[in-house]
Amino acid sequence: MLLREGDIRIPSGCAISGIMNKKGKVFSGTDIIKSIALMHDRSNGLGGGFAAYGIYPEYKDLYAFHMFFEDKSAKDEVEQYLNENFDIEIGGKIPTRKVPSITNQPIIWRYFASPRKDKLVETELSEDEFVVRSVMKINTSVHGAFVASSGKNMGAFKAVGYPEDVGEFYMLDTYKAYIWTAHGRFPTNTPGWWGGAHPFTLLDWSIVHNGEISSYGANVRYLEMFGYKCSLQTDTEAITYIFDLLLRRHQLPLDAVVTAIAAPFWSQIERMDANKQEIVKSIRTVYSSLLVNGPFSIILGSRNGIVALNDRIKLRSLVAATKGDFLYVASEESAIIEVCKNPDKIWAPKGGEPVISLMEGVDKI
Repeated sequence: MLLREGDIRIPSGCAISGIMNKKGKVFSGTDIIKSIALMHDRSNGLGGGFAAYGIYPEYKDLYAFHMFFEDKSAKDEVEQYLNENFDIEIGGKIPTRKVPSITNQPIIWRYFASPRKDKLVETELSEDEFVVRSVMKINTSVHGAFVASSGKNMGAFKAVGYPEDVGEFYMLDTYKAYIWTAHGRFPTNTPGWWGGAHPFTLLDWSIVHNGEISSYGANVRYLEMFGYKCSLQTDTEAITYIFDLLLRRHQLPLDAVVTAIAAPFWSQIERMDANKQEIVKSIRTVYSSLLVNGPFSIILGSRNGIVALNDRIKLRSLVAATKGDFLYVASEESAIIEVCKNPDKIWAPKGGEPVISLMEGVDKI
C-alpha cells in the first residue's frame, strides 16, 4: 500500500518560530500565528503554544502567573497558597474564544502578584528564587494544578491543538508584544496534554523545542541537586531549568552556557588555542551532566532577547533572518518568508552556533 504524508509518524516533526523587535516595538500576534501555521504538517494537533513579552505593561513590575486547574478544588488550594505567600494585585480568567478543535480545556486563570515582604525576610530568598520555589511547590504538591508561566510582563498561552487554533483560542491577535515565540507539537514520548504543550517557562525564560534529548536522565539528576523538580516528564522542562541554573543562579556568560549545552567535540577542542582550550575543557568537565545530547533546535526567549540554538551536528533544522530591527527564527525558511517577504539577510546557522539577538541597550540575555 502506498503511504502518503500524514499516514506515518514523522519523528523529526515539531515546529518552532520566533519574531523579535530589538527596539521594543510591540506588534500583534497575527504574524507569529501565520508563521507557525505555515508549518502545520510538522505537528499533529496534540500541542501548540506561544510565549509573548511586553504584553502586560500596566503590571510590568508584578509576576504574572498563568495557571491551569483541573477542578475548583485545585484552584482553591493554589489560591490559598498564593494568598499566604504573595500580595495579589488582581486575578481573573484569561480571555478565550470558542474554537471547535480546542476541547476539554481546564480552568485557565491568571494572577498578578509579588512575594510578600515578610516571606522574603523569613526565607532570606530573592524575589526570583522565591517565585521559582513557589512554582516547584505548586507543580509538585497541588494535584490538578500547573503553572504555565510566572514571569514579569510576559505570558505563555498553550493548549492541546494545532498552534494556529491555539492562537485563535487565546485571542492573540488582540495582544501586543515585542517578542513572540511559537511551537507546534509532535509528541513522541509523552501524551498530548495542556501542561505538556510548549513553551515551557520559568520566570522570564521560555523554551520552544524541536527534538528529543537522550541526556534527560543525567540532566534531571544534576538539576535536582539544586532544588529543581522536573515533575512533567519532558525534556523541554529540563532544558528550561538548565538555562535558569546557568544564567540566573550561576551567572555564567552566555557563550559559556552555549558551550555547556551544545559542547564542541573533543577533537575540536584539541585544535583550539591554549587559552580557549582550557576554558572549554573546564566547562565540559564541570557541567558535563548538563550537556544536551541528541537532536534539538530550541528558541530561548527572555525579556532581554532571543537565543536560538541547535545541536552540534544539526539534526534539527533552524533558519534565521533579519529585516531592519526585526529578527526571525524558525524551523523552515518558508515560515519566515510568510511574514517577511524580503529579509535583509537570511541564513542557516551551523550546528552549535547560537543566534543571539539582544534588546537595544542590553548587554546580556
